[in-house]
Amino acid sequence: MATAEAALKRLCLPEAEVSAHYLIGRDGTTWHLVEEDQRAWHAGAGHWGGVEDVNSRSIGIELDNTGDCPFPEPQMAALEGLLPGILGRWQIPPERVIAHSDMAPLRKIDPGLRFDWRRLARLGLSVWPSPDAASQTPDELAFRSATTRFGYAPDLAHETRLDAFRRRFRPWATGPLDALDMAAITDLAARFPVDRGPART
Repeated sequence: MATAEAALKRLCLPEAEVSAHYLIGRDGTTWHLVEEDQRAWHAGAGHWGGVEDVNSRSIGIELDNTGDCPFPEPQMAALEGLLPGILGRWQIPPERVIAHSDMAPLRKIDPGLRFDWRRLARLGLSVWPSPDAASQTPDELAFRSATTRFGYAPDLAHETRLDAFRRRFRPWATGPLDALDMAAITDLAARFPVDRGPART
């Protein structure tokens, strides 16, 4: 959608069969569209850890952004104001705050390369690899194992898995799997295995 108003209209159309709990505009305006204890239809087919019906186990937040421009400060501030309440009410740990591109990388690319995940992590609203993570030799099998332990679907092709991981944690990285990818995912998988804690995204 080109604007938040257009997205709002579509999210409210029954025939569109798509919805979200919240929509945040570029100016920080926040619409609460579905009660948090009700199912919304924002995720579609996807997988995170042992959860395959992500719609039934998640609270969906849509952001008004095409994905090719930075997210404005008022929008990020609104998101940062919204998330602590949601995480607190539902006892969701920060590692379960994920992207659509994490749980459905074959279909979804949002929120996109310009979304500031590290900023959320600094506030305890998401997670980020430790800057002190030890270097690791690139190893596709070890990368598959670590990304699956972190939450990515086990049946993803290597290229899809690497792209989804980099989209979130190394958005401007290119080329084959490297030591920085391995260091980051090894650290994340060790600290935030998906099978620990409530199975919510």
